[in-house]
Amino acid sequence: MITVLRRVTAVCALGGALAACGTAQPPEAPRPAASVVPASPAPARPPTLAPGPAGLAPVFENGPRTPDKTVALTFDADMTAGQGPRAAAGERFDNPRLIAALRELKVPATVFMTGRWAEEYPDQARAIGRDPLFEVANHSYSHHAFTGDCYGLPTVPAHRMRTDVERAYAAFRAAGVPDAKPYFRFPGGCYDQRALRAIAATGVTAVQWDVVSGDAFATDADAVARQILDGVRPGSVVVLHCTRSAAPVTERAVRAVVPELRRQGYRLVKVSELIGAAAAHR
Repeated sequence: MITVLRRVTAVCALGGALAACGTAQPPEAPRPAASVVPASPAPARPPTLAPGPAGLAPVFENGPRTPDKTVALTFDADMTAGQGPRAAAGERFDNPRLIAALRELKVPATVFMTGRWAEEYPDQARAIGRDPLFEVANHSYSHHAFTGDCYGLPTVPAHRMRTDVERAYAAFRAAGVPDAKPYFRFPGGCYDQRALRAIAATGVTAVQWDVVSGDAFATDADAVARQILDGVRPGSVVVLHCTRSAAPVTERAVRAVVPELRRQGYRLVKVSELIGAAAAHR
């Protein structure tokens, strides 16, 4: 640029036209190339376990028993395909106060939701699914059993098991849940090899538990809290419920359990973190 300006000045002096020289403009500096904004990386796929023997869906019960004291509180949002009339009559299968308590206490949690529940309470399903504190996982569409003789639940025929899982994911999407996780909890926790084979093609990891809270149909919140605290170990998965009519004391139990777990040095996490840790240890 300095060389160019000197040349312009010399031409002006030789011509004796200072006024004209005053109007001369140096060449425009080259414009920098437009910056390229890198594309946002694709969201990481949630961790899952490798398929089991003979291609069966893998089963996860608890995380590693390591000095890192982690525990996952999980909540089943149960509603069966045939309970619509009961909901229409006023029975509540949701529990907004429980979800509010988890937010107040800043508890990460995994909600295993049935597709029928998401259809009945789409606003709540969407709010839970879009809250980074929580993750939504699959508890079937119908909440019918995947084996016979499972707590009196109706049974899903073998040829419809995969469809039942996929229909639940479709219900989540329709409700506005953006990224339901590839985790599946069998209704009643009942499964066999036929059920694991049937759902394997969906790519899910079946998630069980190692601590039963006892909150279903309980009326004593303190007893539920004691049962959880007595059973928890590092890496535990605790099963609770997010159904007001069937588990009315869960919120109170959670309010007692969470501060005590933290006092004992436990860190509350989602199931996805425990599965990730388990996969890393294999």
